[in-house]
Amino acid sequence: MSELHEPSERFEQGMATRRAVLGDAHVDRAEASSTPFDKPFQDLITEAAWGHVWSRPTLTKRERSIVTIALLAALGQDDEVAMHVRATVNTGASRDDICEALLHVAIYAGVPAANHAIKIAKHVFEQMDAGKAA
Repeated sequence: MSELHEPSERFEQGMATRRAVLGDAHVDRAEASSTPFDKPFQDLITEAAWGHVWSRPTLTKRERSIVTIALLAALGQDDEVAMHVRATVNTGASRDDICEALLHVAIYAGVPAANHAIKIAKHVFEQMDAGKAA
């Protein structure tokens, strides 16, 4: 958190959830590369997205992962799609889950969006299968 505020309980929960989903290496890289310019943004997403939303008990991490991938694919957020496909090793979402989610994207958000996300997922899977961090 910024020097103006102590980390909140929600921030701490968010950081734990963010690490559990994205992995320590990813979060450590993001934290190490943050600057005074983007540190407030990193703190915001840690507390809001990871602490307030991803940490809620109603949906499982697997279910949230599937929903997130579908939404990111529909919005054309390629880098985020790749990151969240990689994160499925930590959330329990299977490749079949991702395929089914992207079929929904094709119907509800358009075939081009789903087609592009499928290409991204296939590339990430190839890297994962080859043991590369991607």
